[in-house]
Amino acid sequence: MADTDSPTTPDLERKLATILSADVAAYSRLMAEDEELTLRTFRGHKEVFEKLVELHRGRVFNTAGDAILAEFGSAVEAVRCATEIQAALRTRNDQLPEDRQVRFRIGVNLGDVMVQGQDLLGDGVNVAARLQGAAEPGGICIAGSVYDQIRNKLSLAFTPLGELNYKNIPQAVRTFAIAGADGLGVLPAPPISKSRRSLGFPLWPTIAALVVLIVAGVGAWAYFDHQRSTIESALQAQVTAEKAASQSRAAAQAAQQKAQVAAEKLAAEQAQERADAERQAAQASQRQVENEAHALAAERKKAEATRLAAAATPAPVHTASASPDPLRASPDPLRASPAAPGPAQKADLRGLYRGQICYGPGESDPAHCYGAQVIVLDNRISGEWPGRVRGATVYLSGRILPTGDVEIHMHSKRADGSRFAVIDMIGKLRDGKIDASGSFRNGRSVTLNWQKN
Repeated sequence: MADTDSPTTPDLERKLATILSADVAAYSRLMAEDEELTLRTFRGHKEVFEKLVELHRGRVFNTAGDAILAEFGSAVEAVRCATEIQAALRTRNDQLPEDRQVRFRIGVNLGDVMVQGQDLLGDGVNVAARLQGAAEPGGICIAGSVYDQIRNKLSLAFTPLGELNYKNIPQAVRTFAIAGADGLGVLPAPPISKSRRSLGFPLWPTIAALVVLIVAGVGAWAYFDHQRSTIESALQAQVTAEKAASQSRAAAQAAQQKAQVAAEKLAAEQAQERADAERQAAQASQRQVENEAHALAAERKKAEATRLAAAATPAPVHTASASPDPLRASPDPLRASPAAPGPAQKADLRGLYRGQICYGPGESDPAHCYGAQVIVLDNRISGEWPGRVRGATVYLSGRILPTGDVEIHMHSKRADGSRFAVIDMIGKLRDGKIDASGSFRNGRSVTLNWQKN
């Protein structure tokens, strides 16, 4: 008879999945230097990250601090998502100083994982995390299992790093770095020599040196003693030169930081001057609207007085019979109701759109353009990026009508929540391109031209 009191262990669910692991390089330093700015930038990057994961039919199943883990059913979609994430975040980082950029390292692995609720566990996840640690800031490393699935399906350039041994991973992992993607440019990749160092120092040079020493014998001792003195003198000179070079670098860095602070101060002053000019223009526009309203009210009063005077004068009586007016009897073809527009053509508009935003010349600012990108999901347009004013963020939102027309609103928001630089635009989305134009509240022109990536 079976022992019915003994506990039973349910079968553990396993599956094959492509895991994407990402974290922020130098996150502790960034937080130590400026917590609020780092957290604000990280949240904006993370929102773009999660939207692109959703766009490529993946899901984020775990986050902790600056780390993000996502699952994909396809290795091709996972790698395509990783390259688009790095390209989108590089565009956002280009708006920030070099030492304030928040750059992700990404690792991608295809392997067997265990399912625990919404979370995934096992070596398949651990290897993805180790690959992420081997990637450069802003770069991507993939396992050989992923490489075998995508090498003939995506236009990518790879740097083979060989079979690397990772901490707590029993087997060496064949590793590749993605060095470039078609249409997205070059990605940072570790040098090949790094993988060779990880495999251990070769023994044959050491054995050869020992053989030479044995053959040379005692008779070469004097010669080596002389050489040793020469080498020590050279090393001492090298230490002195390195110390001087280190001092020069420190002085250069201090001068660079000083120049950067001065430049930021000048930029802030110029931004304040532009904001004051925009405020004055808005006040002048408001005064003009009020004057026009007063003038219109006066005209209405005058017209009302004329109407009352005319009403008080008796109208002449005509005895002739009224004849029908042929102009009134005939229908006006120009007033016919327009035909209803046909249904809009349906197309997959979702995706990442990138391009230029160009400002026309302003009162104190020349015409200029800069790069930006937005994400289109379910006929909605959204995007944000750091503004030119320190601590400010530019927000963009819009919608796509069934006719293909687009309505776009942009504004900048300071850290205290106040808004400025408000822009409204209209345009078209056609053949994977968004073309729109509009103006600031002070009349300065704005155009954008974006293309689906």
